Amino acid sequence: MSVPELNAAQQAKLQLMQEMEIEMMSDLYSRMTQACHKKCIPPKYADSELGKGESVCIDRCVAKYLDVHERIGKKLTAMSAQDEDLKKKMGV
Repeated sequence: MSVPELNAAQQAKLQLMQEMEIEMMSDLYSRMTQACHKKCIPPKYADSELGKGESVCIDRCVAKYLDVHERIGKKLTAMSAQDEDLKKKMGV
């Protein structure tokens, strides 16, 4: 179904979902940046550029953060699907 075929209520709901997705991704990026910066970069900067150890630490931190985020998302999706199935079985 293309966007022009949606009614006003569906378009408003889609717009809201898109805005929430952007907000959640922005929050994820902000939290990840703060956590990895705190973990990998010393409070007093010695150089203007990242050292090799700092770069490796940040790469690993970001990879782990995104992996955990993906796992949690999949788990929440599965739990939501189970809730929907249970509601259908109960006739709610």
